Amino acid sequence: MSAQERTDLAQNRTELAEDRTVLAHERSFAGWVRTGMAAVGLGLGFNALFRTMEPSWMPKAIATSFLLTAIYIFVSAERRARTIIAKLEPHNVTVLRPMRIRLLAWALAAARAALVAALWLAALK
Repeated sequence: MSAQERTDLAQNRTELAEDRTVLAHERSFAGWVRTGMAAVGLGLGFNALFRTMEPSWMPKAIATSFLLTAIYIFVSAERRARTIIAKLEPHNVTVLRPMRIRLLAWALAAARAALVAALWLAALK
């Protein structure tokens, strides 16, 4: 095997490793989104289970803390994903575009903020 063939093989292995890293990072982003959704479920579940708890604002406050935690998780996952994608160069895989990551994370965050507002506004009626 010539030196050029060895160099080409090494370059190919490096490109494949970068592609695996990009895909692994996308799986990590998906994991963080799942974690944020779990925080939403915990918050809403807590609010539903302890709705009759006194003082009445306590279950809403605890649910709100879980929902705000979910928003933080979505935003921080988006920022981390965009930072890593900017550093890596995919070769043979199609990567999730940074704008789509941003739209997904911010749509999830906005929906959770609306959920917090609905949680507290429902108490006013």
